[in-house]
Amino acid sequence: MDKLKQTMTDKGCVGSVEFSDADGVLFGKVQGVRSLISYEGETREALQADFRKAIDAYLELCQEKS
Repeated sequence: MDKLKQTMTDKGCVGSVEFSDADGVLFGKVQGVRSLISYEGETREALQADFRKAIDAYLELCQEKS
């Protein structure tokens, strides 16, 4: 099995990658922002997709507020 990267990046945002033994899922949160932006997935591909979706939603919310 190849080594799992500990972070992901998208649109300048960095997110953590962790594994929950209890739930059997990958999860993470975006680093360096005040808001809690979390994501999860059962596979790396699903985790990456949910990460990108969370980033897009956060950036859209930021645009609406400014």
